[in-house]
Amino acid sequence: MKHKSETQFERIRRLPPYILGEVVAMMMAARRQGEDIINLGMGNPDLPTPPHIVAKLQEAASKPKNHRYSLSRGIPKLREAITKWYKTNYNVLLNPETEVVATMGAKEGLSHLVLALTNPGDVFLVPNPTYPIHTYSVVIAGGDARSIRMSPEIDFFTSLELASKTIWPKAKYIIVSFPSNPTTEIVDLDFFKKLVAFAKENNLLIIHDLAYADLVFDGYKAPSILQVKGGKDVAVELYSMSKGYSMPGWRIAFCVGNKKMVYALTKIKSYLDYGVFAPIQIAATVALNGPQHCVKEIRDTYCRRRDVLCEGLNRIGWAVERPKATMFVWAKIPEDFRKMGSLKFSKHLLQEAKVAVSPGVGFGEYGEGYVRFALVENEKRIQQAVRGIQNFFKAGA
Repeated sequence: MKHKSETQFERIRRLPPYILGEVVAMMMAARRQGEDIINLGMGNPDLPTPPHIVAKLQEAASKPKNHRYSLSRGIPKLREAITKWYKTNYNVLLNPETEVVATMGAKEGLSHLVLALTNPGDVFLVPNPTYPIHTYSVVIAGGDARSIRMSPEIDFFTSLELASKTIWPKAKYIIVSFPSNPTTEIVDLDFFKKLVAFAKENNLLIIHDLAYADLVFDGYKAPSILQVKGGKDVAVELYSMSKGYSMPGWRIAFCVGNKKMVYALTKIKSYLDYGVFAPIQIAATVALNGPQHCVKEIRDTYCRRRDVLCEGLNRIGWAVERPKATMFVWAKIPEDFRKMGSLKFSKHLLQEAKVAVSPGVGFGEYGEGYVRFALVENEKRIQQAVRGIQNFFKAGA
């Protein structure tokens, strides 16, 4: 039941119930009853942070001078490391003083960026389905999020062009994220060239969430929108160290690109925080500047898990495609169970197969008919999950 006082807080009232939380609550209740639930729901990286990064944190944390307030925009050496990382990985030149700001994770960075940019009623074009904060950061900031349907059957730019002609007031911003969570969809550099051109033609600014840049497979390399000539004129990009460096709980990310947008985020953060704990920033600097074999090892682990899950599901009759990126598998619900809807189907998987997944509708109405698997258990546990799903299918038949 909604608490009576909730209706007094308009910003909170605009937020719908968190659908993904329903399955999590069921899973926790089942575990309290002693059931062995395999959690492939929340995309919470389970791999340990590489030892050399942990060691640097320990060393830095032992020094009292690092216990004081830090800089909200990031310590200079971290911002310099970010510029070197972009030059090495994408041949993109960034000014560490004006085009880089460190954030407390990509989620915080994106949310506060949207808050800094938004006037009441400003229109954002947001893919659907998408990671929920892409939509609800706009809602929280008092903007108007309009859905652009994401589907292999629908051309994204056709949808964008239609939206730009029919939506009033005119959109000011686009939020995109490739490789995509939850759909795992990928794009090439030509896509970003078209998107930058579209933004310039329609006086739009772009926020690109590049959270899964490192988790790419089968020879695919995720491009940066900043590689496009003139990309910095209209776009910023957020990168998270949670995935490729397996630092999810550390809450460290960065936003780079367009000077005015970076300045807006930097200014609002100066009022809201004193920066990430300095030893974490120092360790992140070592991660970016140091040997990168750990990123390959983490990537390879997710790739093996992807293969085990996809091969297993296809073997038992659940047709899924192997994604070329992210730590997820986006699976269309089998025909025999599709009428249930993704939330009910997810609950049945939890109850009968002892496997937790995320219902597609939790990522937007166009995610209905799908569930998302997160590759956050080891290969043996994934095999166990496939066996549980197979037994569930047999019982349902």
